[in-house]
Amino acid sequence: MRLGLMGKKVGMTQVFDKNGLAVPVTVVKLGENIVTETKTKEKHGYTAVQVGGFKVKEKKLNKPELGAFKKKELAPMEPLKEYRVDDVSSYKVGEALPLETILTEGMKVDVRGKSIGKGFQGTIKRYNAGRGPMSHGSKFHRSMGSIGAGTTPGRVVRGLHMPGHMGDDNTCARKLTVVRVDAEKGLLLVKGAIPGAKGGLVVVTPSITKWN
Repeated sequence: MRLGLMGKKVGMTQVFDKNGLAVPVTVVKLGENIVTETKTKEKHGYTAVQVGGFKVKEKKLNKPELGAFKKKELAPMEPLKEYRVDDVSSYKVGEALPLETILTEGMKVDVRGKSIGKGFQGTIKRYNAGRGPMSHGSKFHRSMGSIGAGTTPGRVVRGLHMPGHMGDDNTCARKLTVVRVDAEKGLLLVKGAIPGAKGGLVVVTPSITKWN
């Protein structure tokens, strides 16, 4: 079971630890994270809790989505995310997930988000490819060069690094340290950089990555 919390990336700053060392951190503003539905084995075939990240205006949702919230007497929320759990009896619709029991200072977390879009880029920026000489009459500067032999195999092999769309993709930063948790303000300080632009949605979950 791994419950997580949704938030929005505010930006980066630095804080000082107990030893007086400056620690670079990313500030995450946590959302409401309210339980909107519970899934049971008997009715749905699996047990899970559905959580709403942020309260939004009614015009942001369509009529079926609004009807589901009005039926439960809840404010419209977006986005919705499910977490698989073993027992849903301790979660009640309309209540927020407990921050203190999910994320604590010093623990390792995984942060998922959509990376910053870079547009259409060449192989030098996209894959850290080398370039040609920039002087002495060279005509080869930042282009790709050879993309394969002519006769064998006589085609471009699948998966070859080529220019194309870069960034704007779902990614995860693993095993980051929670430096500070401010439950009153709903702020989370995570050591280092996390995916996404300022204001982008991120999902913070306790890390299960094991080394060695």
